[in-house]
Amino acid sequence: MPTVLVVDDDAVLREVLVGYLRRAGLEVVEADDGIDAVALARSASPDLVLLDLTLPGLDGLEVFRRLRSDRGDLPVMMLTARGEESDRVLGLELGADDYLAKPFSARELVLRVHSILRRTENLRSAPRAATGEALVDGDLVIDRRRHEVRRGDRPLALTVREFDLLEHFVSRPGTAFSRTELMRTVWGWEHGDESTVTVHVRRLREKVEDDPSAPRRLCTVWGVGYRWDRQEA
Repeated sequence: MPTVLVVDDDAVLREVLVGYLRRAGLEVVEADDGIDAVALARSASPDLVLLDLTLPGLDGLEVFRRLRSDRGDLPVMMLTARGEESDRVLGLELGADDYLAKPFSARELVLRVHSILRRTENLRSAPRAATGEALVDGDLVIDRRRHEVRRGDRPLALTVREFDLLEHFVSRPGTAFSRTELMRTVWGWEHGDESTVTVHVRRLREKVEDDPSAPRRLCTVWGVGYRWDRQEA
């Protein structure tokens, strides 16, 4: 049974979150500050962390950095207040897997958590499953089986969300997608902040483009969204 670490200094909200997750069949451990969160992540080895950004002492972004320093593949979903857009964007740019803005519904929380856990489990089982041939675009190689991306001789460090988005684009070159379509078809979100897509696109451009300010691969289609243009080897 997957284990979720809930980190929030609001005791009432934390109790509600723990209740939702346990009713959804998950094991839950909890922390009310950043120091305890880092220690508990090391001892309990959770499969996912729900991390509030506004914590006493050690703030959520610093906790995130330490969690990822200890375990680079640990999935983290950030919890933010609606007025904390800059922190939310920074969290996504640092590589958080997802976020939820307060207030949020129990159903949305559980769906997002299960989505991340399911994706993580699929990655673990990928070597035993047929996941298709590698995708090649110029000097870019996406190995679906190993869940790895290389550009020339250099491996690229991508989050789960970034990998899914890149795979979607490269496997459908020449097609323009809106941000709403990308949230729904790539990540399975029926609702969400479209700026999340913008942030992930910007992060991908920094990794796959020679000049991210003048992209040749991941192009903006004004009034529509984004399109992937193939590159010759």
